[in-house]
Amino acid sequence: MNTSGIAWKNIDEYHAQFSKEMQAVLQQLRQVIKQAAPQTTETISYGMPAFKQNKVLVYYAVNKNHIGFYPTPHPIEVFKKELHKYKTSKGAIQFPIDQVLPLPLIKKIVKFRAAEDIKAAIRKK
Repeated sequence: MNTSGIAWKNIDEYHAQFSKEMQAVLQQLRQVIKQAAPQTTETISYGMPAFKQNKVLVYYAVNKNHIGFYPTPHPIEVFKKELHKYKTSKGAIQFPIDQVLPLPLIKKIVKFRAAEDIKAAIRKK
């Protein structure tokens, strides 16, 4: 359940609450994630769209002035130089709503997370 008390069943339901313009942006984001990590399954986790391989690779959520992209802390460190123009925190990147999403960069981050996740799963075995 999210902060508004709504529990979405899937990503389509999450996207449907937004304007057609925002839905198009979110669909682009979703497609780039699926292209970068086609083996992932879609889910809703913590009230946000999430993409899971062995563990959740990335989440995203629409906020008032930005789309929050949550790839965990390590990729934010690794891609620090490429992320310099975006506000970041330990595990989050803020992409301003009034700017075009950096889809090639998002794709690189998701591919990095997918590889990282596979390595962690192999180490566990």
